[in-house]
Amino acid sequence: MAGRARQRMQQDEEDKITRKAGNFAEFEADMPKLANRFSFSLKDNLSSYLGRNNPFYENVNPETDYVWLLDNTAYQNRLGRWKAEFVAAYFVKNSGKDLSEVVAWVSDKIGLADDKEAEATIAERIQPLLDQILPAHAVEIDLHGVNVRLGPSGRDGISSDELAIPGTGFKDGQVTTAKALHTDATTNKIHYAKPSGWAVLSDVDDTIKKTLTSSPIGILKTTFAEEPEPIKGMPELYKHLVQKLENPPFWYLSASPYNLYPFLREFRDTYYPTGTMILRDASWMNLAGFLANLTQGTEAYKVDRIEKVNRWFPKRRFILIGDSTQSDPEAYGEAYRKHGKWVGAIYIRKVMGVEGMDEEQKNAPERFEKAFKDVPKDVWYVFEDPQELYAKVDALVQTK
Repeated sequence: MAGRARQRMQQDEEDKITRKAGNFAEFEADMPKLANRFSFSLKDNLSSYLGRNNPFYENVNPETDYVWLLDNTAYQNRLGRWKAEFVAAYFVKNSGKDLSEVVAWVSDKIGLADDKEAEATIAERIQPLLDQILPAHAVEIDLHGVNVRLGPSGRDGISSDELAIPGTGFKDGQVTTAKALHTDATTNKIHYAKPSGWAVLSDVDDTIKKTLTSSPIGILKTTFAEEPEPIKGMPELYKHLVQKLENPPFWYLSASPYNLYPFLREFRDTYYPTGTMILRDASWMNLAGFLANLTQGTEAYKVDRIEKVNRWFPKRRFILIGDSTQSDPEAYGEAYRKHGKWVGAIYIRKVMGVEGMDEEQKNAPERFEKAFKDVPKDVWYVFEDPQELYAKVDALVQTK
């Protein structure tokens, strides 16, 4: 599932603190333009306004285009039939004409200029942020032996289709796959989750993955140059959650753009339980938009995505896990005020020792008290070491 809500670039209070402390506006002013991302044909441009009912769409061309099928989680409707949202992202292969310029700019900013190996890594990871998106296109998939069309894509180069899944007898926790036909694409993992039981919704950046979201240079380094690094102790904690919660479904909610999907999916598969990645739309024309994705409108975006998961799984009990760098406390507090005991627990990692972070404000007890106003004290907890949560998870399961 991708974050389909349009970017809300208004800044909430936590965004303002992050961006001021990290001097984001000054840093972004110098970032390269990426106008080529929207260089699609006039026909695709005009017909993309018609959305899924676009009669002028084209199927993807395996010679020139590529598609990502995003993993998803299937739910049961009132009749017990399985459904899921299938999201696909469409691009034109190697169409990022700005690649060498952008790689050189990033390499210089993070101090890796003239490092050919580092530049190759940067180029590979940044290519999907530069490639031309592809509206008004569709792809056919093999969904359990039935050929199904996804799309056509909208103006953001993304299609979203809520489909019934052929077949019966799927079990809670089961995972099946769907594959694209006639083109190269990532394989879609479908996770099946019954209506009731525990579930986990987790932030990604600086909750389970080192991203350094308080620093523009830190974000560039950890995203494009360095090997992705898990937060110490968090992979083990998530294994404990799998065991104690009897293999719950996982959602990974990130403000990162969907262009980072393969990078983040590989990281998830290396260190954490499989699950659905929820990523943000990327309707921007310069590299500064990448930083804005991570630092503006994050609370509104996350509240919107949590609402969608709640509509699909209103009877599940969710553990929400996040950190103090962005607006996780505020978004999760709002989720509890709206849905009450649907939120079984909220765990916030207190991030410390990160360059560019205003720790005094971000980690202030007054901030958490305000964010969790009207949320019972036994529901939310701010931790520094993941080991602090083991006993809390164990106790939570016993009181189910």
